[in-house]
Amino acid sequence: MPYMLRKYPGVTMIRLLIGCLLLTCLNLAHAKGLSCTRNFTLALHEHGLLYSVNSNTGIDKDFADELIRRSGCKITLSVLPRTRIWQLIESGALDFSLSGISNAERQRFASFAWYFSNKYYLLVRKDANIRKLNDFEKNDQLLLGVIRGFRYSDTGNRLVDKLHELDRVSQAGGLAPLYQTLILNRIQGMIIEPFDYPMLEEKQIHACSTIIEFNDPPVAHGLIMSNKALTTAEQAGFRELVNGMRADGTIRRIFEKYFPPELAGSMLDIPATR
Repeated sequence: MPYMLRKYPGVTMIRLLIGCLLLTCLNLAHAKGLSCTRNFTLALHEHGLLYSVNSNTGIDKDFADELIRRSGCKITLSVLPRTRIWQLIESGALDFSLSGISNAERQRFASFAWYFSNKYYLLVRKDANIRKLNDFEKNDQLLLGVIRGFRYSDTGNRLVDKLHELDRVSQAGGLAPLYQTLILNRIQGMIIEPFDYPMLEEKQIHACSTIIEFNDPPVAHGLIMSNKALTTAEQAGFRELVNGMRADGTIRRIFEKYFPPELAGSMLDIPATR
């Protein structure tokens, strides 16, 4: 036995244990069907507390970093508009995105690993004199602003689809232009979710707006996985990683960085999905 090993047997054992743990971690992806034989791609989209381009921070960024760490795979991050993300997921040119919700159309080309849920609300100008949802629908002078490529809760989607047929929907690429057009009274309402709350505290928005609840149940959001780009085994492997992040409290810790504990906890209850 070499002199150093005889002199420091405890240190050697610790190093061996660390080496075994590292090998176990490196092989974990293989054991879960994640061969990491190629580089994967994941696109973020800018949206309130989910992700900010200016600070390169947010819930989805934290989630993506942890997913990369746990998978052991090379995953290249990018930032794209939501509409473009769905197009690339469908074509197989993009592997993943985050905080996606499902519907019948999306289920044809994407699978999901759920990790949170939230409700949606209608933000309206106070001077529009809206007391309930029907008031907005009935007044043909009122325009609704939405983010291009977004879907919402059942009631929110019905409102968007109905007003779209009546040419009463204004689309934007993100939240900032919608808030600006609301302040300027070019739209009178927009659909929001908890990730948008910090903007509601801004003086101009707070002074001119109020919130109406849709009273829909929370909608599940998850890791979006392209059916064309990923095998069934790879999807199962990443879904297991996400479930592990939920089970060990990692996702709760991420959400509690951005929300009070009670609200964060409520958003981790995943409703039954279709």
